Amino acid sequence: MSVTIYVDADACPGVIKEILFRAAERTQTSLVLIANHSMRTPPSAYIRSIVVPKGFDVADHEIVQRCEAGDLIITADIPLAAEVIEKGALALNPRGELYTTANIGARLNMRDFMDTMRASGLESSGPPPLSQSDRKLFASKLDEWLAKSS
Repeated sequence: MSVTIYVDADACPGVIKEILFRAAERTQTSLVLIANHSMRTPPSAYIRSIVVPKGFDVADHEIVQRCEAGDLIITADIPLAAEVIEKGALALNPRGELYTTANIGARLNMRDFMDTMRASGLESSGPPPLSQSDRKLFASKLDEWLAKSS
């Protein structure tokens, strides 16, 4: 079975992209970065990028349209994760958290709650910077998926 890793690349940290580039080459896995601007990718038969028009959720819609059951989607976007999970794909955020059918509902509820709180004036600082342990967890989860999908 041929699987693909799709990356919601507009907000994906560079260090995570570098991990993905090395993994795609090492395992000869198709890696597709989707963003609304062009981006640098290493020369590779396995790595490519797709530029979509600017606009709200345009890249997300492109990922949902392209992904298939068994593919891996790299995203911190919880609504996008929910959509690809419905199609049978897996979603992994850049901090190494795997979104699943068991946890995506709770994540969507928390996201909606926080949106409501921000709309009512609550100031939030956003997520902390990506740590070394986040990178290690991401690489570990990616390796697990690659081992299962090969």
